[in-house]
Amino acid sequence: MTFQEISELVSTNFSDKIIETDLKGPQPILIVPVNDIAEICGFLYRDSRLYFDYLGCLTAIDNGAAVGTMEVIYNLTSIPYGHDLMIKTVFARNTEGAALPTVPSVASIWRTADWHEREAYDLAGIHFEGHPDLRRILLPEDWEGHPLRKDYSVQDRYHGIYVRYEDGVSEQLPANEDRA
Repeated sequence: MTFQEISELVSTNFSDKIIETDLKGPQPILIVPVNDIAEICGFLYRDSRLYFDYLGCLTAIDNGAAVGTMEVIYNLTSIPYGHDLMIKTVFARNTEGAALPTVPSVASIWRTADWHEREAYDLAGIHFEGHPDLRRILLPEDWEGHPLRKDYSVQDRYHGIYVRYEDGVSEQLPANEDRA
């Protein structure tokens, strides 16, 4: 099934919920509102003509404070039918000190989303509403901030360990020097 055929099928069922299609890149993208992402993903999984049974990747993007948005991109594949789809949602970026932006979880649709969403939460600071176990997956629970955010500033020390890197080189301290 071509992107055009998939897009038309989705538009027929969600005519008021398709923001646009992006045909500029190497793979076309269907762009949908953040509040409708789980419903549309459920349709993409359940519809027998589409059956997108595999979520290969979920990517979180911070477009920075100047743009004021973040994105989540879902790379979907129908293994039996051999077609692929990228679906994206764009939403407002939170300001410092405000609650994290919220995106509905798709973990109840694709089990792999459990891990993908936890990684996006941990590194990009996106809250996935309805996720069964949303907690950090790569960083310690008490880590401050989300490293893939454009405004992230790494802390100098974590539990007394020097962590700041400048130009790819860490601070070189003699082995016997107190690092606390």
